Formats: sequence, C-alpha cells, structure tokens
Amino acid sequence: MPRIAPLEREQLSGEARSAFDDSMARWGRMTNMKRTLLHSPTAYRALMEWYTLFDSITPFLGERLAIIFAHAISSESDCLICTTFMRRILIERGDDPSELALDAKGAALVEFGRAIARQGSRVPEETYRRVAESFTPEQIVALTAFAALMVATNIINNVLEVELDEYLYAYRDGAREQVKHGA
Repeated sequence: MPRIAPLEREQLSGEARSAFDDSMARWGRMTNMKRTLLHSPTAYRALMEWYTLFDSITPFLGERLAIIFAHAISSESDCLICTTFMRRILIERGDDPSELALDAKGAALVEFGRAIARQGSRVPEETYRRVAESFTPEQIVALTAFAALMVATNIINNVLEVELDEYLYAYRDGAREQVKHGA
C-alpha cells in the first residue's frame, strides 16, 4: 500500500495536469512514481531531469551501458520499481540482467554506480581510479549527477512505498524464471 496515493488526471489542474498530459504524450503512460510526484510539481520537474541527464550520458556510454549503470544503482538501492524498470529494458534488448557481459570499462562503471548508491555515497579510490581511466572529468561529473538523480528516484519509491506498475510485474527478478518453469 503506497504511503501517498498516486494522483489521477481528474485530480490535477494547472501545471500538474499539463505535466501529466506531456508525460502521456511522450511515453504513452504515467507511472505510479510520476503520479505520486505530481503532488509536488516542483519535485516532479526536478526528478524528470533524470531524462535530460540520461540523454547527456548516452552519447559516450551507449544506451545499453547507461541502462546497466542505472540498474546497478537501483539494485544497490534496493528499489523494486527502478530495478525492475531497468531489467525490463535489458531483457527486451536481449540481455540477462543476472549475467551481463561487461568489459573492464563496464565493470568499473557498475562498481562506481553501486558505490554511489551505498550508505554515505563514498566511492573507494580504486573504484574511482578505474572509472577515471575511461572517462573525462566532464563525463564523470555527468555520470555522478545522473547517479544522484537515480538515487533520488529510488528514495522516492522506497520511502513513499510506491507500488510497482502492473506492466512491470513480468520483469521482476525471478518472475521470468517462474514463467519458464511453469511456477
């Protein structure tokens, strides 16, 4: 049961309704997290900058590695919604989120994301050094800002106990295996 009920379009007016309509036009759906955020249009706007940052890291990471980075952060944050959302994208791309094939750069990026998501957000020097070998200072700042917004969305979902959107049920960790084995 969510701590704050997601809003329906009929409950919205002004800026919040406009944001709802824009989201529907762009993505074709309004998730439980976004509908919860619309209780505060300012919070909604701030966290929707995730997409801007995603678009800024994708040119130098590629979409696959950007999603893997977001998945690592969300998994470490124990955020069911964001982890499952990223799992869906990876599975639909043909990846197995439990057995990702990564080169040294990808493995370093995953460890960097996990370290950022851990309590205190302290990144060990060795982890940072490995990331710094592959990315420029500008890219590291963009990656860190993206990770911060990823953690922020994880916090919203975890603290407010936002419910998993139904379209993601089949992508939960273990759900695919249960379907394969007839459970």
